[in-house]
Amino acid sequence: MGNTPLAWAAENGHEGVVELLLGRDDIDPNKPGEYGKTPLIRAACGGHEGVVKMLLGRDDIDPDKSDNKGETALFCASKKGHERVVEILLARDDVDPDKAGLDGQTALTIAVFWQHKGVVRILLGRDDVNPNKHGLEGDTPLGLAAWNGDEEVVKMLLARDDIEPSTSDMHGWTPLGWAASNGHEGVAKMLLGLDGVNPEKPNKYGHTPLWWAARSGSVGVVKMLLERDGVNLDTPDKNGQTPLFYAARYGHEEVVRMLLERDEVNPNRPDMYGQTLLSCATRYRHTGVIALLQPLAVATQRTD
Repeated sequence: MGNTPLAWAAENGHEGVVELLLGRDDIDPNKPGEYGKTPLIRAACGGHEGVVKMLLGRDDIDPDKSDNKGETALFCASKKGHERVVEILLARDDVDPDKAGLDGQTALTIAVFWQHKGVVRILLGRDDVNPNKHGLEGDTPLGLAAWNGDEEVVKMLLARDDIEPSTSDMHGWTPLGWAASNGHEGVAKMLLGLDGVNPEKPNKYGHTPLWWAARSGSVGVVKMLLERDGVNLDTPDKNGQTPLFYAARYGHEEVVRMLLERDEVNPNRPDMYGQTLLSCATRYRHTGVIALLQPLAVATQRTD
């Protein structure tokens, strides 16, 4: 389906042309063009406030109409970070601020993903926006902000009384797990300071926040987790591989040293395939890790 003259004018912000076209009786302001996008969606995507206002002035406009992906004008304005357009659309009673597209993403989740802080602030100021709403993959706004390491957005989300800080996505990832995996110390500190956050909650593969922090070599996050009471430092995943195993596997010497200082960590524990830490470190030629492990090796462990 091709675009109409109104769609082209709206997309490019040509207010005079839009005004002339809307003066005709045979113009349908909701007629979708390519990809099912209406003139209003195109204007909102471009941040053309004047055109958006003109279109919303029509009695026959549908401000919440979706395109072929289920995305609305509000979604597109939020995705592009057009704060004023977002405010104009939210002033309408017939715009659903929490409407999800076909992939489950809402205006809030997409604004969080692209780190449009002004839009996030506007949306979180609405009581009818759910800050815990899951996308298609089960990702929440807080999970996305933690993955980004966006401390300002995390603070905004945590300021909501109805936030659920330990909610997992469909793969079992929690916001803390995302922060740990990417080494975002500031976000991890905020989350660990909350009563409702489980520092040991694993994903579906058995990977805990400590496991991810050790794997990525995030010394600061590992230190925070080691200081928490009740965190099991030697918990294996489904392959029998512990946080120490993966710190050794990826050659993170400082993390290996920190974990080896703890009595509850077994440096000679093999995984389900019979691999030991020393054999793994040797295979990947992590000489610094090998030097730390060799004095602790038992005579029976494999070194191939």
